[in-house]
Amino acid sequence: MNDLATLQQQIFNKFSQLKNKEDLENLRIEVLGKKGSVSKLFQDLATIDKDKKKEFASQLNILKSKILEEFNKYSSKFGQDELEKKLHSETIDVTLPTPKKPQGKIHPVSQVIDELTCIFAELGFSVAEGPDIENEYNNFTALNTPPNHPARDMHDTFYLDENKQTLLRTHTSPVQIRTMLNDKPPFKIIAPGRTYRCDSDQTHTPMFHQLEGLYVDKNVTMADLRGCLDYFLKKFFEVDQIKMRFRPSHFPFTEPSAEVDIGYEIKDGKITIGQGDKWLEILGCGMVHPNVLKNAKVDSRKYQGYAFGVGIDRLAMLKYGINDLRSFFESDVRWLEHFGFNANDVPSNYRGLAR
Repeated sequence: MNDLATLQQQIFNKFSQLKNKEDLENLRIEVLGKKGSVSKLFQDLATIDKDKKKEFASQLNILKSKILEEFNKYSSKFGQDELEKKLHSETIDVTLPTPKKPQGKIHPVSQVIDELTCIFAELGFSVAEGPDIENEYNNFTALNTPPNHPARDMHDTFYLDENKQTLLRTHTSPVQIRTMLNDKPPFKIIAPGRTYRCDSDQTHTPMFHQLEGLYVDKNVTMADLRGCLDYFLKKFFEVDQIKMRFRPSHFPFTEPSAEVDIGYEIKDGKITIGQGDKWLEILGCGMVHPNVLKNAKVDSRKYQGYAFGVGIDRLAMLKYGINDLRSFFESDVRWLEHFGFNANDVPSNYRGLAR
């Protein structure tokens, strides 16, 4: 037992000589490491007489507890010292003048929303809004999404209650349901806003931005849809010609449905939108399903329409050469300084969208 008291005194004397976390870690290895002085005593328990083993083991555990307590104390002390040193070295005197006059920048997502609003206003679309927190009916059922559809699964949708009746909207399409329920046709709206899905990588984030377009009136056709998208894409990418194709697809809320691709080519390592022998998927669209009109109290025998949805963040990436979607939400001032826009440059079709 006297040996344990002596060992404790020796170890505690070494604590008083420590200068930093590196010294503390070296002492920890020396004492409690695999070949440490205290660890070796635990290994030697097997060689001690049974009569003495119990008492020795008890005293050894007490010693280890005291040493661990001391380690925690010094770890906190060194951590606090490092923090204070860092705070002192990185202190900014806010009373000093800035090197240059700070200037705010418009985020690319906000800029693109303004650009889209400007373009569709030329076509007679008004802006409609809805809540980020939606009910299941508006987000799925009213949009002709069956109960067993994969989009309803927990891995794709942020549900806010156990009964799955309240959720963060997975698209801005519920806005068209709210608009049609609260008014009478014709309807010609766009609905830009935030949407939420359980996904995160270089091209997906849990929160992103989408624009929904809806036009419901008498005698609306796919030709009207194509003309609308042709005008929109030319204006947005600021090109005279746009090579566009419709591919058959399926969405529960449109019939027929299509994916829209646009032509592009790569010149000098950069993507040039408009022409070329390569195709890039840009948005989804189709004629509004009669069931959706019925659910929104619109007479599908008199009215029909088209709808389309496009990712705002994706458009910003394509137009302004941004490679990683996650950088939109990292709040890096240097990034915003580079990709941001002057607050006075309001997009307009007669002055140009991007300045």
